[in-house]
Amino acid sequence: MPNTTNISFDRTEAESLLIALDLEGVAVSTGSACSSGTLEPSHVLKAMGLPAHRTQNSIRFSLGAANTEEEIDRVVAILPGLVDKLRSLTRVPVRA
Repeated sequence: MPNTTNISFDRTEAESLLIALDLEGVAVSTGSACSSGTLEPSHVLKAMGLPAHRTQNSIRFSLGAANTEEEIDRVVAILPGLVDKLRSLTRVPVRA
């Protein structure tokens, strides 16, 4: 679909990012549209060969006719800060 993109962010839990975006007034979904309403990883993303952590931590952004360029610019502006904030709250094990 030309109006939809699915993106995952390393070391960022999709549900946490979804909540953070929602608090900013941005509506997104997790997984793919084909897996909407289920907690299972998207069979579409798995079929595309994505590793498990990508299929489980992806956010779906969809645009409609009512979306404005300003809304898109706002998401692009706030998204990196939200991802950085969530990453700073997540402890990543140090590998020896």
